[in-house]
Amino acid sequence: MVDLVYTELLKLRRAKMFMVSLIGAAAAPFMIFIGYLGYKAKNPGKSVMFSEVWSQTNLYATLLIGTLLYGVITAYLFNREYTEDTLKNLLTIPVSRTGLIVSKLVLLFFWIMILTFTSWGLIFILGLLAQYEGLSAGVILQSLKEFFIGGSLLFLLSTPTMFVTILFKNYVPTIIFTAVITMGNVGIANREYKAVFPWSAAHVIAENGFVPAYPPHYSYVAILAASVIGLAATIVYFKKTDIH
Repeated sequence: MVDLVYTELLKLRRAKMFMVSLIGAAAAPFMIFIGYLGYKAKNPGKSVMFSEVWSQTNLYATLLIGTLLYGVITAYLFNREYTEDTLKNLLTIPVSRTGLIVSKLVLLFFWIMILTFTSWGLIFILGLLAQYEGLSAGVILQSLKEFFIGGSLLFLLSTPTMFVTILFKNYVPTIIFTAVITMGNVGIANREYKAVFPWSAAHVIAENGFVPAYPPHYSYVAILAASVIGLAATIVYFKKTDIH
């Protein structure tokens, strides 16, 4: 397993996808930063708080950019062996198919965490430059917790995307799938039942934004069910399908 993860890291080191993903992760912080610059220009007497900016960035990262970006990364990791026609050779080593999936999931988790905290760190740096207020140890720890929870839950929700990628062996269906999810997030962002749609529930849990109509366990069950079903479907399909 360690060798498989190391091999994935070596392949990633030679690819440009990681640098491209860092640019994608920087999109939300810079969008929020530009927005607050405009706000400050129109309201020079108003303060901009670090907690508010981190919260807004996490909203964008979880519901919009993260869903699409992490979906593309998932497709890249799990479709690469098909596009480069190396999977059939890899499995003759032999390599466990389940082990191959797990090694890619391990890499995906660390990749998502790096991008998640890149977004957090950029807000910290930009906030210092723009002189945001309200910075304290408590605010920093709370924002780190929210970003970590949001990124971790989006990682769990990568398994349905993983299944779509392996099923169609093509980037296009995966991009369409994640685009539809993102549109769903936008459509129900201000609705109470966002707590039971797995991908928007990730933000509800991260920000502790639960509503009385849907207790917390609704959100946890929705995410867990989507994650387990996606993982199980992927493993079953991948182990049974023929590799040509």
